[in-house]
Amino acid sequence: MAAGRILGAVLAGGRSSRFGSDKALAQMPDGRTLIDHAMAGLAPHVAQVVICGRAGGLPDRPAPDMGPLGGLNAALHHALAHGFDGVLTTGCDMPLYPAELSAALIGEDAAILKGQQLLGWWPATLAPTLDAHLAEANNRSIHGWLDRIGARVVEIPGLVLPNINRPEDLEGL
Repeated sequence: MAAGRILGAVLAGGRSSRFGSDKALAQMPDGRTLIDHAMAGLAPHVAQVVICGRAGGLPDRPAPDMGPLGGLNAALHHALAHGFDGVLTTGCDMPLYPAELSAALIGEDAAILKGQQLLGWWPATLAPTLDAHLAEANNRSIHGWLDRIGARVVEIPGLVLPNINRPEDLEGL
Protein backbone atom coordinates (compact mmCIF):
# COMPACT_ATOMS: atom_id res chain seq x y z
CA MET A 1 0.00 0.00 0.00
CA ALA A 2 1.45 3.40 -0.95
CA ALA A 3 2.39 5.80 1.84
CA GLY A 4 0.41 8.57 0.12
CA ARG A 5 -2.82 6.81 1.04
CA ILE A 6 -2.14 6.49 4.77
CA LEU A 7 -3.45 8.72 7.55
CA GLY A 8 -1.56 8.96 10.83
CA ALA A 9 -3.57 9.46 14.02
CA VAL A 10 -2.30 10.29 17.50
CA LEU A 11 -4.87 9.04 20.01
CA ALA A 12 -4.82 11.67 22.76
CA GLY A 13 -8.19 11.58 24.48
CA GLY A 14 -7.19 9.94 27.75
CA ARG A 15 -7.61 11.51 31.17
CA SER A 16 -3.95 11.12 32.24
CA SER A 17 -5.14 10.01 35.69
CA ARG A 18 -1.94 8.13 36.58
CA PHE A 19 0.19 10.97 35.25
CA GLY A 20 -1.45 13.69 37.36
CA SER A 21 -1.53 16.36 34.62
CA ASP A 22 -2.08 16.59 30.87
CA LYS A 23 0.30 13.88 29.70
CA ALA A 24 0.23 14.94 26.05
CA LEU A 25 1.78 18.28 27.01
CA ALA A 26 4.48 16.84 29.27
CA GLN A 27 7.93 17.90 28.17
CA MET A 28 10.56 15.43 27.10
CA PRO A 29 14.22 16.09 27.99
CA ASP A 30 14.67 17.85 24.61
CA GLY A 31 11.95 20.38 25.50
CA ARG A 32 9.34 19.08 23.05
CA THR A 33 6.06 17.63 24.29
CA LEU A 34 5.04 13.98 24.21
CA ILE A 35 2.38 14.72 21.60
CA ASP A 36 4.95 16.52 19.42
CA HIS A 37 7.18 13.44 19.58
CA ALA A 38 4.26 11.15 18.72
CA MET A 39 3.34 13.28 15.70
CA ALA A 40 6.96 13.51 14.53
CA GLY A 41 7.34 9.74 14.83
CA LEU A 42 4.34 9.07 12.59
CA ALA A 43 4.98 11.82 10.04
CA PRO A 44 7.59 10.03 7.85
CA HIS A 45 5.21 7.08 7.36
CA VAL A 46 1.99 8.89 6.44
CA ALA A 47 0.58 11.59 4.18
CA GLN A 48 -1.11 13.49 7.02
CA VAL A 49 -1.15 13.34 10.83
CA VAL A 50 -4.25 14.18 12.87
CA ILE A 51 -4.78 14.32 16.62
CA CYS A 52 -7.87 12.59 17.99
CA GLY A 53 -9.75 13.29 21.21
CA ARG A 54 -8.32 16.74 22.03
CA ALA A 55 -9.48 20.30 21.48
CA GLY A 56 -8.36 21.40 18.03
CA GLY A 57 -8.23 17.82 16.75
CA LEU A 58 -10.80 15.31 15.57
CA PRO A 59 -13.46 14.83 18.26
CA ASP A 60 -14.16 11.31 19.49
CA ARG A 61 -16.85 9.59 17.50
CA PRO A 62 -19.71 9.00 18.18
CA ALA A 63 -19.42 11.03 21.42
CA PRO A 64 -16.81 12.64 23.68
CA ASP A 65 -14.86 10.58 26.22
CA MET A 66 -15.13 7.31 24.31
CA GLY A 67 -11.53 6.35 25.01
CA PRO A 68 -9.14 5.10 22.34
CA LEU A 69 -11.91 3.57 20.22
CA GLY A 70 -13.69 6.94 19.96
CA GLY A 71 -10.49 8.48 18.63
CA LEU A 72 -9.86 5.57 16.28
CA ASN A 73 -13.42 5.80 14.99
CA ALA A 74 -12.97 9.52 14.29
CA ALA A 75 -9.74 8.78 12.42
CA LEU A 76 -11.32 5.97 10.37
CA HIS A 77 -14.20 8.20 9.29
CA HIS A 78 -11.78 11.03 8.46
CA ALA A 79 -9.76 8.55 6.39
CA LEU A 80 -12.85 7.38 4.49
CA ALA A 81 -14.02 10.94 3.84
CA HIS A 82 -10.61 12.05 2.54
CA GLY A 83 -9.58 9.08 0.40
CA PHE A 84 -7.08 7.37 2.69
CA ASP A 85 -6.73 3.59 2.58
CA GLY A 86 -6.15 3.25 6.29
CA VAL A 87 -4.85 4.69 9.52
CA LEU A 88 -1.62 4.16 11.43
CA THR A 89 -2.17 4.97 15.10
CA THR A 90 -0.06 5.73 18.12
CA GLY A 91 -0.85 7.00 21.59
CA CYS A 92 0.24 10.45 22.72
CA ASP A 93 2.30 8.70 25.41
CA MET A 94 4.39 6.77 22.89
CA PRO A 95 7.28 9.13 22.09
CA LEU A 96 9.10 6.70 19.77
CA TYR A 97 7.88 5.21 16.49
CA PRO A 98 10.50 2.82 15.07
CA ALA A 99 11.16 3.09 11.33
CA GLU A 100 10.42 -0.61 10.73
CA LEU A 101 7.06 -0.58 12.51
CA SER A 102 4.84 0.79 9.73
CA ALA A 103 6.05 -1.81 7.21
CA ALA A 104 5.43 -4.58 9.74
CA LEU A 105 1.89 -3.39 10.51
CA ILE A 106 0.46 -2.30 7.15
CA GLY A 107 -1.40 -5.00 5.27
CA GLU A 108 -4.86 -6.01 4.14
CA ASP A 109 -6.18 -6.46 7.68
CA ALA A 110 -5.90 -4.63 10.99
CA ALA A 111 -2.73 -5.20 12.98
CA ILE A 112 -1.25 -4.09 16.30
CA LEU A 113 2.18 -4.30 17.86
CA LYS A 114 2.25 -7.01 20.52
CA GLY A 115 1.63 -5.45 23.93
CA GLN A 116 0.87 -2.00 22.46
CA GLN A 117 -2.73 -1.98 21.27
CA LEU A 118 -2.62 1.69 20.28
CA LEU A 119 0.27 1.13 17.86
CA GLY A 120 -1.75 -0.23 14.99
CA TRP A 121 -2.85 -0.30 11.38
CA TRP A 122 -6.55 -0.01 10.63
CA PRO A 123 -8.04 -0.22 7.10
CA ALA A 124 -10.49 2.66 6.60
CA THR A 125 -13.18 0.17 5.58
CA LEU A 126 -13.45 -0.82 9.27
CA ALA A 127 -15.31 2.45 10.07
CA PRO A 128 -18.85 1.01 9.82
CA THR A 129 -17.82 -2.09 11.78
CA LEU A 130 -16.46 0.10 14.58
CA ASP A 131 -19.66 2.18 14.50
CA ALA A 132 -21.64 -1.01 15.10
CA HIS A 133 -19.24 -2.18 17.81
CA LEU A 134 -19.50 1.13 19.70
CA ALA A 135 -23.30 1.16 19.37
CA GLU A 136 -23.50 -1.93 21.55
CA ALA A 137 -23.85 -1.22 25.27
CA ASN A 138 -20.58 -1.06 27.23
CA ASN A 139 -18.48 -2.03 24.23
CA ARG A 140 -15.56 0.40 24.50
CA SER A 141 -12.82 -2.10 25.27
CA ILE A 142 -10.02 -2.08 22.73
CA HIS A 143 -9.41 -5.76 23.56
CA GLY A 144 -13.01 -6.61 22.64
CA TRP A 145 -12.61 -4.69 19.38
CA LEU A 146 -9.38 -6.51 18.53
CA ASP A 147 -11.07 -9.86 19.17
CA ARG A 148 -14.10 -8.88 17.08
CA ILE A 149 -12.06 -8.00 14.00
CA GLY A 150 -9.35 -10.64 14.44
CA ALA A 151 -6.51 -8.12 14.38
CA ARG A 152 -3.10 -9.52 13.50
CA VAL A 153 -0.52 -9.22 16.31
CA VAL A 154 2.94 -8.19 15.10
CA GLU A 155 6.04 -8.96 17.12
CA ILE A 156 9.38 -7.32 16.40
CA PRO A 157 12.07 -9.24 18.31
CA GLY A 158 14.11 -7.07 20.63
CA LEU A 159 11.88 -4.02 20.25
CA VAL A 160 11.04 -2.39 23.58
CA LEU A 161 9.21 0.92 23.51
CA PRO A 162 8.76 3.32 26.41
CA ASN A 163 5.19 3.98 27.46
CA ILE A 164 4.77 7.07 29.59
CA ASN A 165 2.23 6.71 32.42
CA ARG A 166 3.89 8.70 35.23
CA PRO A 167 6.20 11.73 35.25
CA GLU A 168 9.05 9.48 36.41
CA ASP A 169 8.77 7.53 33.14
CA LEU A 170 10.16 10.58 31.31
CA GLU A 171 13.48 10.27 33.12
CA GLY A 172 16.20 8.64 31.08
CA LEU A 173 14.58 9.12 27.69
